[in-house]
Amino acid sequence: MPTNNTANLRRTDRAWLARTLNSPIVPTVIATILLTVIFVSFRPFQPQGAVLGPESGGDIVNQLGFSMVGGLAVFGLLTYVNPRVIAIFFSPWWLLMLGFLALSIMHALDPSSAARAGLFTLIGLVSVVAILSLPRDADAFSAMLVTAGTIVIGLSYAGLVLLPNVAMHNAGEIESEFAGLWRGVFAHKNIAGPVMAGFSFAGIYLYRRGWKRRGLLLLATAMLFVAHTGSKTSAGLVPLAILAVMIPGLFGMRILTVALVAAALVGTGVATLGMVFLPPVKAVMLHYFPELTYTGRTYIWEFAGEMIARQPWTGYGLESFWGKISVATTDHPFDRAWDVRRSVHGHNGYIDIPIGMVLPALAVAIVTFLIQPMRDYLRVPLRRENVLLGDFFMMTFMFTALNAFLESFFFRRVDPVWLFFVMSVMGLRMVARRIIPASSDR
Repeated sequence: MPTNNTANLRRTDRAWLARTLNSPIVPTVIATILLTVIFVSFRPFQPQGAVLGPESGGDIVNQLGFSMVGGLAVFGLLTYVNPRVIAIFFSPWWLLMLGFLALSIMHALDPSSAARAGLFTLIGLVSVVAILSLPRDADAFSAMLVTAGTIVIGLSYAGLVLLPNVAMHNAGEIESEFAGLWRGVFAHKNIAGPVMAGFSFAGIYLYRRGWKRRGLLLLATAMLFVAHTGSKTSAGLVPLAILAVMIPGLFGMRILTVALVAAALVGTGVATLGMVFLPPVKAVMLHYFPELTYTGRTYIWEFAGEMIARQPWTGYGLESFWGKISVATTDHPFDRAWDVRRSVHGHNGYIDIPIGMVLPALAVAIVTFLIQPMRDYLRVPLRRENVLLGDFFMMTFMFTALNAFLESFFFRRVDPVWLFFVMSVMGLRMVARRIIPASSDR
């Protein structure tokens, strides 16, 4: 009588699956997939769809795609990460910040749409936690950065050759003045520039770890792309962030790095929002730079300040202000040179927080997003891998935190710049509290 091998085959399949899932490579693969997808999105090379992604609410591809990303992140965290490691990332300040996010959803004009926005924001946050905690050592983290960076940058350069009409801004768009500027897989040059800047910092990290060829290639290709985005902010902030972290580090003066970053943040805040809300600064700036408006941003900030003053303790709700009818029908001073009512956001992340939430949320954000990361940087153990990874996160943090004074990306769902910022903030928290081994084989 012939033998039935079905049971044996099932046991063999289960054993193979168990061996595969227990492979040390799997967590790194999951982290790499997550990091690549949150930058490339499920609709790359789409000038409008890529930036909105799930924000549009009607794109089933993005809805299903990012839902699967969230599921994969949760699976990776529950399967491969110690709960005590996960707990590192959720400080009381972060929980309070998420509490304000929940209140802004409840207070939104369209709570169901705001809830969807909040859900995708949480998916992005959980994905970043998985990206940071799944790699088991510095080698795995480096492999993740190399792979994701190569894919993102490679696709962006390929688009310049194969899809130049969408990989570059063109004269037929609303912002026709950007024609010829590179954006790669992203929707806009102002997204491409910061993301490529982040990968240039990754290239420096890789080079310092000894991955010299791959690090230099990532640095060179990312910086070349930044130069062709025409983003003056990105081009100017990249060397500033590198020098502020690297030079003090050479002399073991890490506290000087924090001092430089803090000074840059305060100085930028005064030079931008200060010229709108601080009369002495405004008087000086008008005297010496009478034409300076940061491309009309000062008019937007002035309008936003007026609207915050009307509802400081309730805010306007998540995604319930810019682009809404209530804003479009607001009285507009006839002598204001810029019609701010058509703006899609405040072009300043710090001013958009009290717009969408409440004024006290801004104070919590300053602690969560600015003060805590700098404190974490000072607490990083003086071990080689922790220091190198901490420097990478600090460069990214400084760049994105300063960029937020001219662009708005806080809590913008799965916006690549927002997630790079979150990665730097949570990454600094991680390296301050967890010893990073060079390799699991050592």
